[in-house]
Amino acid sequence: MLVSALVTSLAINSGLCILFFTLYSILRKQPSNSEVYIPRVLAEGGYKKSSHFNLERLIPSPDWLRRAWKLSEDDLLAASGLDAVVFMRLINFSLRVFLFAGVIGVFVLLPVNCSGDALEYVDFTDLSNNSLDVFSISNVSSGSSTLWVHFTAVYLVTIFICCLLYYEYRYISEKRTSYFLASKPQPHQFTILVRSIPVPVGSSVSDSVESFFSEYHPSTYLSHSVVRRTNRLQNLINDAKKLYSRLVHLQSDPNKQKYKRSGTFGLFGPKVNLVDHYEKKLEDIEENVRLGQSEGSLAGEEVRAAFVSFKSRYGAAIAFHLQQSTNPTRWVTELAPEPQDVYWPFFSSSFFRRWISKLVVIIACILLTILFLIPVVLVQGLTNLTQLEVYFPFLTSILTITFVSEVVTGYLPSLILLLFLKAVPPVMEGFSSIQGYISFSAIQKSACSKVLWFTVWNVFFATVFSGSVLYKISIFLDPKNIPAKLASAVPAQASFFIAYVVTSGWTSTSTELFRIIPLLWSLMKRPFTDSKDDELEVPAINYHVHIPRVLFFVLLGITYFFLAPLILPFLLAYLCLGYIVYRNQFINVYAPRYETAGKFWPIAHNSVIFSLVLMHAIAVGVFTLKSVPVASTLTFPLPVFTLLFNEYCRKRFLPNFIAYPAESLLKKDRQDENDPTMPEFYTKLIGTYQDPALMPINFSANGDRVRSPLLSASSSSHS
Repeated sequence: MLVSALVTSLAINSGLCILFFTLYSILRKQPSNSEVYIPRVLAEGGYKKSSHFNLERLIPSPDWLRRAWKLSEDDLLAASGLDAVVFMRLINFSLRVFLFAGVIGVFVLLPVNCSGDALEYVDFTDLSNNSLDVFSISNVSSGSSTLWVHFTAVYLVTIFICCLLYYEYRYISEKRTSYFLASKPQPHQFTILVRSIPVPVGSSVSDSVESFFSEYHPSTYLSHSVVRRTNRLQNLINDAKKLYSRLVHLQSDPNKQKYKRSGTFGLFGPKVNLVDHYEKKLEDIEENVRLGQSEGSLAGEEVRAAFVSFKSRYGAAIAFHLQQSTNPTRWVTELAPEPQDVYWPFFSSSFFRRWISKLVVIIACILLTILFLIPVVLVQGLTNLTQLEVYFPFLTSILTITFVSEVVTGYLPSLILLLFLKAVPPVMEGFSSIQGYISFSAIQKSACSKVLWFTVWNVFFATVFSGSVLYKISIFLDPKNIPAKLASAVPAQASFFIAYVVTSGWTSTSTELFRIIPLLWSLMKRPFTDSKDDELEVPAINYHVHIPRVLFFVLLGITYFFLAPLILPFLLAYLCLGYIVYRNQFINVYAPRYETAGKFWPIAHNSVIFSLVLMHAIAVGVFTLKSVPVASTLTFPLPVFTLLFNEYCRKRFLPNFIAYPAESLLKKDRQDENDPTMPEFYTKLIGTYQDPALMPINFSANGDRVRSPLLSASSSSHS
């Protein structure tokens, strides 16, 4: 890729960023857009709409930047939880890494690369027509003593990243413990989920659970709630909610048509009163739900799984850690999620079914990975004008136009790849949801890992080899030369990944701020709905979308910092944008759906370790290709020490992310002994893990019954 093509991509994406930031600064002030740009503030009652026009609304202002910048970590922790803090610390960690690497790369390595003569001298009088390769290590001559500068840089950055990783892992681990100790009693701290419950003939799941835990955990066992399949009930309740919404809208609008024909499309049949018609349908649904919730109907819907609650956190921890049966596939325990985090639609009860589900998902991921190679090959074909002219000769005349060729090679490939990648997170989330995870947090955590490694394989490795050595099939026939081939292929794709950072990083972050999809949806439905009648939905951040993106850019920065340091300023610009934008979104847009207390950090740690080892492997290959065997040999200890460091961190910190230690659990339990509210908490705990579909539907007996809550706030019974 020529410098001019990169400049074209940079200009397009910079223009889009400025446009989105400017529009956001204006549109966020409009009261009609408050549900798009400040839904969380609106839901918390911190904003009141004003109908008075003010000219200031049409002038962009940076006041939101100041608020986002001044947000402290303690404020973020109080507002959005520890997961949000961990996410922002990941961005802070990346900023520190690339500030350090950027100083070395831009001020030391870049001049060394430009002064090389392996390719050509940099013609600063005609800089736009130079290849970006002249800024990479490819321009350093083989056997040059300046390669020892790159060798030293690899060592320095590795040491710096490992020190920073240790500090972050220790800090977040301590923060996780202190966050737990400062928390109020939570239902999930006293509860475990038990699967694969054996049921004797003539007994029920509930009886088996009661008998087992009363016998083996008599001093700590409190209660249990059997999981049931309630998909049919949930569908009925959803239908009731829709009817209820229509009724409220009908009652609140005196000009709304109250009569409609009962036939097809409302065109045929006798006229009926819509209010009476909807009320009658609601009563019918209520009766069907009550019948479905009766014990007789639910007897055959039991799943061999139950939420079991204990009188202390320590008691729940003992039940979780101990194998409950001589058959390890029975009475399988896991920590319960928060009640609002439970994913009720899917409960695979048996050990065998969970194992089959995981196998199916693995096969599906492999097939998706293979299928995704098609757009990768297409994208890499666009970066080569010669190939395009061969396969599409009718485009030759168009591609001779300078601007068109710069857009096609500099902007279009990364844009197409970005659009294809948009479909990956929801697909991976769907895969994770059928694996038997019973919480939204576990599903997103699993999807986060899937999206990350899918991106690494398909965007990094597949792009590198399809773009540079697709025609060299013999690479797989000679495994000994794979490191050398990787060392030659990775630097060749530096220009593509710089453009990808600008397109996927800069523009995606600005669209995250602008919220273009929610804005368009709001504009489309506004003429047909009354916002007063719609229940405000505050979105939650999808960590499985944003964390993999940040970690992939970290991988690009670590692997390319000594190969093509020109990528570092663009990465720093992306991280600075992300630092401001995400802090703003946590303040105004996103409300936490769940709290894992920082369990996403081990994923980030492992990803950075992988990036370091990959960088070391490439460095070994590069120094070998550049005829500096001593530097190549001296690089070998780096991956060994990095993996040993990772093993130490895994032993030292990871257990704290799996479960809390007995020391912390007992400390909290002893504090609760003097808490007068604990008896009330235990009473509420008994029915906390009741499926929402089993909550009774209540209608008010007075004439204003359609305005009463459709669902009661608490359950009258528990399993």
